[in-house]
Amino acid sequence: MINRIAGVGALALLATACAPYADEPESARSTTSGRDCFFLSQVSGYTHAGKNKIHVSVGPGRTYEFETLGMCPELRDAETLAFDPAGPGTICRGIDVDLIVPTTIGPRRCAVSMISRVEEEPAE
Repeated sequence: MINRIAGVGALALLATACAPYADEPESARSTTSGRDCFFLSQVSGYTHAGKNKIHVSVGPGRTYEFETLGMCPELRDAETLAFDPAGPGTICRGIDVDLIVPTTIGPRRCAVSMISRVEEEPAE
């Protein structure tokens, strides 16, 4: 009975973490720190960007580079991954989110150490 309750609680937490917020603005900017932030619900895809790095797209012309804290070898070959936010879904820095990477022995949690905005290169 306790396992069933824990399972339902985990599913409810997952559902609320993935649900978009009805009142969230087009882009998020932390007013207290001046950091460039975004909402987890704005993530539209990712690409591999080197060893222990991915580029995360959050809208037209908005890409962020995530670098993991330490090794995350499965990240390089991952076709899918999940984001596990530490709070309500606003991402500003590495401590705000972990990456969940599927492996042959189960999901692996990779802590994110750094998030930085990738500047677009001007068209020639």
